[in-house]
Amino acid sequence: MKALVEEPVERGRLGKRRRENAPAGSKKRRTVWVTAEEEARLIARAARERVTVPNLLMSAALSESSETPTQRKAAMAELMALHTLLARVSNNVNQIARHANAGEDFPQDAAAVLGYVRQVAGRIDRTIEGLM
Repeated sequence: MKALVEEPVERGRLGKRRRENAPAGSKKRRTVWVTAEEEARLIARAARERVTVPNLLMSAALSESSETPTQRKAAMAELMALHTLLARVSNNVNQIARHANAGEDFPQDAAAVLGYVRQVAGRIDRTIEGLM
């Protein structure tokens, strides 16, 4: 039976600082005047969020919710990690079922796998609640 080890998830597009180019290109340009204090706050927040200032402004202006780009990226990364865990747990459950159906004794570590399934299910529930 394979070990239940959590490995890092490849982030792909999640680590990018700037947004993707529009297929038709940008058609309009907007200029925003800010004070020196506002500029410093924008730069600091963009650095915390790991995005550019224009990306931060666009995300905030066009967002339907109050979540930040970093929170959105973290939620997507968490869901991808949960997907990977669920695939691994499913594989372990299939191995237990195959072993049990072969007429052999029920594996002693099956209880641990089922406990881990409950942990993953709880983690999924908490992630979904956090997104609501």
